[in-house]
Amino acid sequence: MGPAGRLFKSAAGADRLEWPPVQHSQDPGPACRHVPVGQRPVQVLRTRSDQIGPFLEGARACLAVLPGVATFGMICGAAMVAAGLSRTAATAMTLLTFAGTMQLAAVQLAATGAPLLVIAIAGIIINLRFVMFSLSISRYFKALPGRTRALFAYALSDNGYAQAITHFTLHPEAPGQAAYYLGCATAIWAVWTLASLAGIMAGAAIPREWQLEFIASLTFVALGVANMRDRASALAALAAGATALLSAGLPYRVGLILGAAAGVVTGLLVEKWNLPSSGR
Repeated sequence: MGPAGRLFKSAAGADRLEWPPVQHSQDPGPACRHVPVGQRPVQVLRTRSDQIGPFLEGARACLAVLPGVATFGMICGAAMVAAGLSRTAATAMTLLTFAGTMQLAAVQLAATGAPLLVIAIAGIIINLRFVMFSLSISRYFKALPGRTRALFAYALSDNGYAQAITHFTLHPEAPGQAAYYLGCATAIWAVWTLASLAGIMAGAAIPREWQLEFIASLTFVALGVANMRDRASALAALAAGATALLSAGLPYRVGLILGAAAGVVTGLLVEKWNLPSSGR
């Protein structure tokens, strides 16, 4: 430290350097005064309080989708219990997987007696989209520690990804991108978890004669119809359904896997055929 400098305690309690004032018409303050290269103090990092704003902004941005998340979470929780899972197992599945569509698929397959291998393959196929989501959004978090990125991967969801990647694309220089994503993810995770737990508690109190496990099938029908927005998705759904019906007699519920594969292939082929015509 040069003899002209002196140490002082800032309001946050961190040591910083205050250099002698330079003659200006208006003193810009210690942070803006000229300090010779080699004698400049290390830049003070932003404190955690600087991340609260982006965090709250991300949480507010997801408010519109939270009612739908809560509804889906309650349905999923009730369906898991109705399919035969204990409240403990259903709660553990909710907390460990955080994947609603995959949870419903696994519950439905388990209820029909499908083997564990088929359930695992179905879950992998359903969640393959998160690989693409991760590849797309990971570049914004490269500087974060591995444990933080692992937490972000666990909290990745469809709605959270869509909101965060849209914000990052429209505001690439905005500060606090990690905090913004964490705000989105926390809001969705909290509502989903609480709603799922409420559904688990409610499902355990409803008589089995009501056959709530059928909710899973109805939910997939609703999701499928809502996503049939063009010819490719409609033909993919038709091919998947027809293949699953025709192969229903195969052992180990392999027909479900064949139906999913047929739907994916059909959708890709239709999209490929439509590209030349859409380019003209």
